Amino acid sequence: MTHLPPDWRAYLAQMEQILALELDDARRAELQRQFIRIAALAEPLMAFPLDERLEVAGVYQA
Repeated sequence: MTHLPPDWRAYLAQMEQILALELDDARRAELQRQFIRIAALAEPLMAFPLDERLEVAGVYQA
């Protein structure tokens, strides 16, 4: 399965519309850099293989 990198420019444009934001080019570029940086930090964690029998989240019981 090939994984395509996210299109951060398109994502930011959509979020600007959804959140009714007006970002200037400098802020838009900085946000894009930050998203790329965060994605790079998360990449090893997301690539870590998990056992299929492992529960992905705990179940809260009061």
